[in-house]
Amino acid sequence: MRLGALEAGGTKMVCAIGDEKGNIFEKISIPTLTPADSMPEMIEYFSKNNIDALGIGSFGPIDLHESSSTYGYITSTPKKAWTNYNLVGNFAKRLYCPIKFDTDTNAAALGEASFGITKGLDASMYITIGTGVGVGIFVENRLLHGMLHPEAGHILLAKHPSDTYAGKCPFHDNCFEGLASGPAIEERYGAKADTLADREDVWELEAFYIAQALVNYTLTVSPKRIVLGGGVMHQKQLFPLIRAQFAKMMNGYIKTKELKNLDYFIVPSSLRDNQGILGCLKLAESALKN
Repeated sequence: MRLGALEAGGTKMVCAIGDEKGNIFEKISIPTLTPADSMPEMIEYFSKNNIDALGIGSFGPIDLHESSSTYGYITSTPKKAWTNYNLVGNFAKRLYCPIKFDTDTNAAALGEASFGITKGLDASMYITIGTGVGVGIFVENRLLHGMLHPEAGHILLAKHPSDTYAGKCPFHDNCFEGLASGPAIEERYGAKADTLADREDVWELEAFYIAQALVNYTLTVSPKRIVLGGGVMHQKQLFPLIRAQFAKMMNGYIKTKELKNLDYFIVPSSLRDNQGILGCLKLAESALKN
């Protein structure tokens, strides 16, 4: 199979060609501008590569329900140029191949479950913490959609008693994304996260919010492993802090083999930032099979 993969992000569109075994033959990046600017270049790229199917993992919210009149659309996104844009339909008009569509974080969760650190587990989560906070959920060997799709980056959290920051999210004062995303860190401290590596107070507070979210996910989704990715998680000193806070907050309530060693339960991404593309290749394979 010759498969196309599109990881449609808010900053860049990563387009790749690969196969069902997880081999990535080539990859390019196109800035996420307007559809009029970005779509022609992406369509040309996939057209000239003669792909058998295309898998798309997109920023959202998106409409994943095939019976819906707006299936394949990016819907109420803050990126105004892409609001109510028929992403799948506009590719389908030009590529004449099967297309499978999901969220970018679900695609990343699928990539890890197919080729990475959650392979062989029937329940896992992938969380990206960077420009925003996104969550992909893989349960009972399939991606979770439900009413819409997981928007678990916006769960509400209890603020740390010492935190006076108002929050970055325009919708919620105290959601995970608003308190712990890269832009929230930058606005709270007046500097980008990657320049604050030696500030213990920054990462203790960040670990407090991340661990609180992970406790909530563990109690509701019951994953067997949680993978943390995204730009903020390049600060590797976060992992032991998060695990320690998680253990404190969970307070021994759940006793399973997975939680006996948090080094194996809360883990970094394992696919060198290719988890989204690899998940999109699996979506393309699924589109072709169906």
